[in-house]
Amino acid sequence: MINEKRNVRRRTQSLTQEVAQELTEMIQSGKLKRGDRLPTESELIEQMQVSRTVVREAISHLQAHGLIETRHGIGSFVLDTPTSLNFRIAPESLETLHDIIDVLELRQSLESAAASMAALRRTDLDLEVMKKALENFQFALSKKENTADSDFEFHLAIAQATKNKYFTKFMSYLGQAVIPRTRIKIQNNNPKMMKDYLNRVHDEHLNIYQAIQSQDPVLASSAMQIHLNNSIQRLKATLSQKES
Repeated sequence: MINEKRNVRRRTQSLTQEVAQELTEMIQSGKLKRGDRLPTESELIEQMQVSRTVVREAISHLQAHGLIETRHGIGSFVLDTPTSLNFRIAPESLETLHDIIDVLELRQSLESAAASMAALRRTDLDLEVMKKALENFQFALSKKENTADSDFEFHLAIAQATKNKYFTKFMSYLGQAVIPRTRIKIQNNNPKMMKDYLNRVHDEHLNIYQAIQSQDPVLASSAMQIHLNNSIQRLKATLSQKES
């Protein structure tokens, strides 16, 4: 186990890199082997003396590098060390707005299909998981707390509702690192503009949920398409402002 104390006042990004590197070294050295379960978030927070946000971003980093997979409600497990031929979208490779838009376009295609499939295959339990994610998002928004976790949980729940393991693996692989607001500053972090933006995201999520609940595959696909397209358009507007 990891006992090194860390200065929690250092920058989050630096801490995230350190935690991700330490976990990576444990996997590569064989201390954590294929199939081993990583310590829980609470255990990592205690052992590494960092915040929950840092731990989650580090986990997303390992997911993006194909070192672990996260099974919803169970934990994160070590995979085989990826080869150079593996497809990757590493968080650090998303350096520009153009990069983030490219990934959103990829998600738009795949997640629209996933939403359609989820509408046909979802169970009552799937709906409960989606609804809980929506409630967590709204609660975090009301408390002015981080909404990225519940945002990702909602999209992951839809992938799981497809009953196709590859949709779930794809979303787990991406992790919340590709949620745009975790990568950029939106509207200079103006509180009112950020709140309005997140309220729109919540409304779009709600439209997707209602379509899946109604078991309408066409409407579900369209709602997801609109949601991700709106994200792309919002980023393009930000890009235009930066380039003007």
